[in-house]
Amino acid sequence: MSDEAAGLHAWTSTGWRTVDWCDPHEGRMLVADSWRVREGRVRGLEQHRARFLGAVADRHPDAEAAVDAALALIPRTGDWFPRIELRERATGPDAGQAGTALALRLRPTPPTRSTAVLATAPHDPRRHPLVKGPDLDALQRLRVVVQPCGADEAVIVDAHGCIVEGAYSGLLWWRGATLVQPDEALARIPSVTVSLVLEAARAAGVPVASERITPAGLADCEVWVLSALHGLRTAISWVDGPSLAAPTRAEDGRRWLASTERPLPTP
Repeated sequence: MSDEAAGLHAWTSTGWRTVDWCDPHEGRMLVADSWRVREGRVRGLEQHRARFLGAVADRHPDAEAAVDAALALIPRTGDWFPRIELRERATGPDAGQAGTALALRLRPTPPTRSTAVLATAPHDPRRHPLVKGPDLDALQRLRVVVQPCGADEAVIVDAHGCIVEGAYSGLLWWRGATLVQPDEALARIPSVTVSLVLEAARAAGVPVASERITPAGLADCEVWVLSALHGLRTAISWVDGPSLAAPTRAEDGRRWLASTERPLPTP
């Protein structure tokens, strides 16, 4: 598949169709998932697929077929960051009947970074913390709020000030020789990238734990910021927060992630 596939595609009864117009009946985002594809290779594809289909559930009868067809559209050369979406869409002659529509955005990968500056989010805008998609716009606005202070990721905390997740990322940190994640009882999107790193860490014999901790409790810890887009970024500072340790284990984490890359299925 060539770069001509880039752009917006709408799912129809005959498959994906390229569109160059804005759908006036398109509604709010219900579910979304994205993954990075470099030279035809991807990390955690089955987990991304399962997360999307699990969230869609029975809201669209063609979701599974649409995901499989989307994979065939992704170019096997270059660096891509496709996103598949389920949105509300008004249907019927008077556009008054509620329905859903699937869309695929084939996007070149935007610039990525290997480090991140963190800031504690001033509030938690999430309304659907377990589902990726409906809160994306609100989370992007949250990141914009912290950018003037020099941060590129906002860290969401719960009512007690304990770390939950980044606006667009999952967080891990090192406490001694143990790799730690936020308490699993805290509501958040199940991060594919975090799960890949934790699984690889366990396979390498690294102890893994979880804890409820405020940002202050991460003083002198090495902190990792994980996402499908950037992979593993090291947190180099926390605005008005703890002093973080210089990264010494990041290359291990990046090597673990690299070991999970697999080729896209044959179209």
